[in-house]
Amino acid sequence: MLCLFVTLSSHAGTQLWDFERNDDGWKVANGNWEVKDGVYKVSQGAEAEHSLVGENDWDNYTIQAKIRIDAGDWAGLVFRAKSEMEYYVYYLNVPNNKTELWKHTPGAWTNRANLAQIPAVGGVQIQRGEWIDMMVEVDGNEFTLHINGEEQSNNSDDSYAEGQVGVWAWQTGASFDDFTVEGDNIVDTLAVDPKRKLTTTWGRLKRTD
Repeated sequence: MLCLFVTLSSHAGTQLWDFERNDDGWKVANGNWEVKDGVYKVSQGAEAEHSLVGENDWDNYTIQAKIRIDAGDWAGLVFRAKSEMEYYVYYLNVPNNKTELWKHTPGAWTNRANLAQIPAVGGVQIQRGEWIDMMVEVDGNEFTLHINGEEQSNNSDDSYAEGQVGVWAWQTGASFDDFTVEGDNIVDTLAVDPKRKLTTTWGRLKRTD
């Protein structure tokens, strides 16, 4: 059964990476990242390991991805990345069943400020070894987080107005799949092969072990 979470509007462009073959366009900031078995993986390593994709002038968009924490406790999605050290990240926290929002700043990978601590609501369980659907809507200085289709929080900050998107882990081995970004000023690449892409987008067709 196919379950689509992505809404394709007539005016917005959409880009999807299903990682079946490669990670074209992605640039590793730090950490050991690779495409393996149809997912984008990072080995358990140091703090704030992340990989970025997209354009610096992307501003308002929605990003979605499937995340599985394989070892360790913290992994999530980067947005509004002005540089490799300037960005926001929502990341899953396994031990405390919550999500955290942080703003990273220049100087070191670990320079950051906490913006929100978000206990899971709506019956959401953040567990190691399970695929979790994560969506972040970015509109102006407002950010809305969804996990497994359940809205978790609405937060705001005006430090970074535009930037790339990406994936992130903190001393954690994690897998990422079906990474999608949609926005008004994003060039649409989904139409290049819509049949193949739409059958993989959020379809949960891949193994979950």
